[in-house]
Amino acid sequence: MAVPAEREVLQRGLDAFAELGYEQTTVRELARRLGVSHNFINDRFGSKAAFWRAVVDFGTETAGPIVLDSDAELDDTDLITVIVLRFYRHTAAHPQLHRLISDEASRDSERLDHLVEKFIAPTLAAVEPAVDRLVAAGKLQPIPMHLLYFAVTSAVAGMVQTPLARRLGRPVPVDASEVRRMAEALATRVLNGALPFT
Repeated sequence: MAVPAEREVLQRGLDAFAELGYEQTTVRELARRLGVSHNFINDRFGSKAAFWRAVVDFGTETAGPIVLDSDAELDDTDLITVIVLRFYRHTAAHPQLHRLISDEASRDSERLDHLVEKFIAPTLAAVEPAVDRLVAAGKLQPIPMHLLYFAVTSAVAGMVQTPLARRLGRPVPVDASEVRRMAEALATRVLNGALPFT
C-alpha cells in the first residue's frame, strides 16, 4: 500500500478531525481516509493524540500567523482593525483549522491547551496591550479580553459551520472571492458593533 506524502497525510487528518471531531475520528477511520494500514498512525506518530497535535501544528504553520512583525508599526486602532480583518480572512482561507478550534473550544482538554498555546494566546498577546491603551485613552469601552475574544470569533460560525450555513441559504459551492467578501463583511460588522472606537 503506497503511503501518501506527509503533507497529504496531515491535510487529510485535519479534514477528518474538523469534520468528525476528535472522539469520533477513530484510528480505523483515519486509516481509511488516509489510505494507509491500520497501524500507520501508531507506527508513524505514536498515537492518535500525537497525530492530532501534528495535524494542528501543520494546520497553524500552513495557515501562517494572524499577527505579523510589521504590525508593530501600526497605531493601536489600526492594529486591532487589521488583526480582526486578517482573522476573518484567515478563517475564510482555512475553515477546517478554525472548525477544529471551534469544536475543541467546548471541551476542557490537553488538546485545547495546545490550541491556546499554538494559536490563540499569541494573537491575544499582540492585541491586549493595544486594547488596554485604547481603553485608558477613552477610545474604546472597557471589555474583558475573554469577552472580546468571543465577540470577534463567534461570528466565524457562518464560515466554518458549513452544514448549517447551507441549510440557512448559503450557496453551494461558494467561490473563494465570495468567501473573502463574506469574511470582510463580517469583520466590518464586528468592528462597528463589538469594537466601536470613539
